Parts: sequence; structure tokens; C-alpha cells
Amino acid sequence: QVQLVESGGGLVQPGGSLRLSCATSGFTFSLYVMSWYRQAPGKECELVAFITVGGATNYVDSVKGRFTISRDNAKNTVYLQMNTLKPEDTAVYYCNAKLGTGSYWGQGTQVTVSS
Repeated sequence: QVQLVESGGGLVQPGGSLRLSCATSGFTFSLYVMSWYRQAPGKECELVAFITVGGATNYVDSVKGRFTISRDNAKNTVYLQMNTLKPEDTAVYYCNAKLGTGSYWGQGTQVTVSS
């Protein structure tokens, strides 16, 4: 049974930091491109960052220099370190695993950036 479980979200003040985790099971994690998406109220789901099987990363422009995606294949876990958070980062953050035409999604974790 495939599972992707996000954790680490919460309420944080502007300028603060959070680290999201996505613990996975039920598939060969090391073969999948792992991504973080987010969806803010009233907006479409946005790709935030991805990391390839070889460790190459990319980010949406709005988070470059502030967010870092990483993966630990031994733990089947992908992370998103979020620094210098802004109110515009408020969204539900989703973990995604993709291989070819197939993909898996987590349930999401809420990140709220507010004073």
C-alpha cells in the first residue's frame, strides 16, 4: 500500500522557518522524482520544488534562495526546508512522487505564515 505522509506544517510568523517532511512507503522511493506542491486558497496547485533521482533540484522563482528540497533515500523521506517565510507562502503543501505516467500524492499539511 502506497503512503505519503506529510508533517511539519503549522503557524509561523513572517521571517520564520519550518521544515516539512514527507515519509513514504509502498513503492521504490529511490526511482521517483519527488516534488513539493502547494495550493493557496482560491488558486491552482503550484509546483514549488522537485528533486530528481540523482539529486538535482529546481524551484519556483518565488522561493529560490529561501527553500531547500532534499531527500534521504535510506529513510524514504523527502524534506522541504522553508526559511524567511512570507505570508504569500501560506498554503496547503503536498508531497508528490512521480515515475513515468504514474504519481502518488500525500494528504497535505497546512502552512500558515501570519503575525
